[in-house]
Amino acid sequence: MKRINEIFYSLQGEGFHTGTPAVFVRFSGCNLQCHFCDTDHYSGTVMNEAEIVRAIMQYPLAPLIILTGGEPSLFIDRDFVDLLKRCTGKRVAIETNGTNTLPDNIDWITLSPKSAYAGGNTFPLVIDRCDELKVVYTGQPLEPYFDIKAHHYFLQPCYCADETQRQQNISDTIQAILDDPRWRLSLQTHRYLHIR
Repeated sequence: MKRINEIFYSLQGEGFHTGTPAVFVRFSGCNLQCHFCDTDHYSGTVMNEAEIVRAIMQYPLAPLIILTGGEPSLFIDRDFVDLLKRCTGKRVAIETNGTNTLPDNIDWITLSPKSAYAGGNTFPLVIDRCDELKVVYTGQPLEPYFDIKAHHYFLQPCYCADETQRQQNISDTIQAILDDPRWRLSLQTHRYLHIR
């Protein structure tokens, strides 16, 4: 049984797969307490694996399942990922904070370390390689992130409710990328498009 915040079909709004249709499986619960998190960890529906598969199968056109949260690595294992792939025929991606080991049968790993933020530094990073590294930028030192092996390195301005601070975060992120072109810009385009 797993506590699911929501399962929905939308476009991936950020990172490498921006614009790609996907079924999002958002788990409730996380081992970190990041101040900018947009998931309500106290709500959700307890579902068994068959119910999760049935919910995903409502969206047969989606080529990709994205396990997100919260922290999905707390709730999945190799058998669960195999079940999703076998029953749906879809690729499985995960968005993780990197503080737990992952099954080896995930098709795409998006690692977004949170150790630089208050509330996100409770547990050490245990993942040192991924398909894409997506760093939420608030002005922290960036060079240490290159100790993580990734095919793609994305820098994303931290979204906040305060408009002045939000614009400053965007400006700082753009400048950081101009100063170090190893990074590429990731925006939360779903916020601008007003989609989930």
